[in-house]
Amino acid sequence: MTLRLTLTAAVVLLMANPSHAQFNYDEAKVPKFTLPDPLVTSAGEKVISAEQWAKQRRPEILELFESQVYGRSPAAPKGLVVKQTDIDTKALGGKATRKQVTVYLTGENDGPQMSILIYIPNNRSGPAPVFLGLNFLGNHAVHADPAIHITKSWTRNDPKRGYVDNKATEKSRGAASSRWAVDMIVDRGYAIATIYYGDIDPDFHDGFKNGIHPHFYVGKQTEPKADEWGSIAAWSWGLSRALDYFQQDDDIDHKHVAVIGHSRLGKTSLWAGAGDPRFAMVISNNSGCGGAALSRRAFGETVKRINTSFPHWFCGNYKKYNDKEDDCPVDQHMLIALIAPRPVYIASAHEDRWADPRGEFLSGLYADPVYRLLGTDGIGADKMPEIDKPVQNTIGYHIRTGKHDVTDFDWTQYLKFADKHFRKASR
Repeated sequence: MTLRLTLTAAVVLLMANPSHAQFNYDEAKVPKFTLPDPLVTSAGEKVISAEQWAKQRRPEILELFESQVYGRSPAAPKGLVVKQTDIDTKALGGKATRKQVTVYLTGENDGPQMSILIYIPNNRSGPAPVFLGLNFLGNHAVHADPAIHITKSWTRNDPKRGYVDNKATEKSRGAASSRWAVDMIVDRGYAIATIYYGDIDPDFHDGFKNGIHPHFYVGKQTEPKADEWGSIAAWSWGLSRALDYFQQDDDIDHKHVAVIGHSRLGKTSLWAGAGDPRFAMVISNNSGCGGAALSRRAFGETVKRINTSFPHWFCGNYKKYNDKEDDCPVDQHMLIALIAPRPVYIASAHEDRWADPRGEFLSGLYADPVYRLLGTDGIGADKMPEIDKPVQNTIGYHIRTGKHDVTDFDWTQYLKFADKHFRKASR
């Protein structure tokens, strides 16, 4: 079956899944809907030029996502304060330089801070392009390297993996290494940088009393306003602060930074890339509702479910659209369109129906007209590809065998995608 480039849904594919039985997994039950057209302004005017997109429609869409979905974030702090806490030029058996850097998020030495772990390939002729992503379990969990600092930030308890009393222990070292192909990335000539997302904002609903938010309250404010940043926007803001640091590091090619994230952190990478055009590439891995998947499909996780289970992720205004997705002035294809004309990669997993793989593909498909208006080849496909058969144009997409995870298959595709678009920067 093929898909026409129309902004009206016509979808039949995945079979029902017995898990999450109270939610829809039947394509025949996806409601009929009409998507907002990214190339029609709020006044009804058709967008016909790149200039009109850049000056009129793109700012309009960005404003809608800020005010209605993710929330407005503060400006960068004046005068970035950074301290290098570790450097080893013979890491990973001598093939990489490891750096650990502390960034003070308010520009003050006694303020909140995040730690960036970076591996930079030694076999290079100049600054290295870099994959930047947040992690779920602490920097020390992405690799078994014993020199990585164990996070001191709050963590979710998981005694089997070494997280006890909301603290990480030595047992947790390397706990998430299967998701971070550090050696593969370095061997291909790319740097890899990661930050524990809990350094920026702890991932639980505490009324925004911990983490970065209180440091930007004004007057007697005790929580963000309805149109101000939730946790996803805060994590995205932290990624931009890492990019601020990269601009100071001569070993990193700050003009070729690919921001990447999985699941809720895939939502984060998309919002970071949409809001900060300095990110040269954006990668979303299994990001689902509030990420790459179309909300109006109400397939798998829904807006109501995500706002109920994770009320701190989005801005307060987003709750207005619980069970009312059609009332929202934007949908996620418009988030992908905000990244244009920069390369974006959307990845799904066949067994991850909760994240709505078809909805993720359709967001790329319906962002295609914007990419083509801006002179790229867009997604270059009019139907969802077969499992494990990626399409890689300016918009990349694959659905792979397996579950909600990040695998070596995923990283292999991301490296190919980076080679294609960063080839002048990669070795």
